[in-house]
Amino acid sequence: MEIHKGIEIIDLALKYKDMLIIGDLQLGYEESMNRKGVLIPRFQLKDMKKKLDAIFSKAGKIKTVVINGDLKHEFGTISEQEWRDVLGLMDYLLEKASVIVVKGNHDIIIEPILKKRNVKLVDNLVVDDVLVTHGDIVPVNLQKVIIIGHEHAAVSFSEKHYEKFKCFVKGKWKRHTLIAMPSFNDLTTGTDLRTAEPLSPFLKGSLKNFEVFIPDEKKVLYFGKLKDF
Repeated sequence: MEIHKGIEIIDLALKYKDMLIIGDLQLGYEESMNRKGVLIPRFQLKDMKKKLDAIFSKAGKIKTVVINGDLKHEFGTISEQEWRDVLGLMDYLLEKASVIVVKGNHDIIIEPILKKRNVKLVDNLVVDDVLVTHGDIVPVNLQKVIIIGHEHAAVSFSEKHYEKFKCFVKGKWKRHTLIAMPSFNDLTTGTDLRTAEPLSPFLKGSLKNFEVFIPDEKKVLYFGKLKDF
């Protein structure tokens, strides 16, 4: 399903021309939680590769994979799992396409890993009139269409506030079309845009006219505007 002209939702990814966009993978999350005493099995990378296999099979020709920020989880260090899983993911992706990483707020120390595979790291990426930026800050080179991550977009329904669903949302930010993506990390659902205070400066203010698209592995469901939930 197209969320905007030329931009297609495929599961938790977006496709624009021959470019595939995913974000907020936060590899190494399991090790971080293990150190806090939360015993989460380390299955995330395996599951991501499986999900990406399905996405690639549907997407057709992809020349570039763009990771829209927060490739890893830790802020000020690189954990053992982050070294292993980020390199493992890069090896997997580079067999299929080139890779560009847009720097997120969790990616303060990411360059030492990416240099091992000569993967390009950028503050944001402009293709035609589309800006891919993580979403934690507002950059200067704004474009007609802005795609952000950072928020881990999700929604709940009135009768089930305890149950959240990953989603894409589309609306207007000033004079720009704004698309916010869900997290590609299956261990966290994200920010309920109906009830929680958004983190991204792009999502401050009323979101009532933002349209909601909820994907799964087989289809994308359109749920209208947030004000109608």
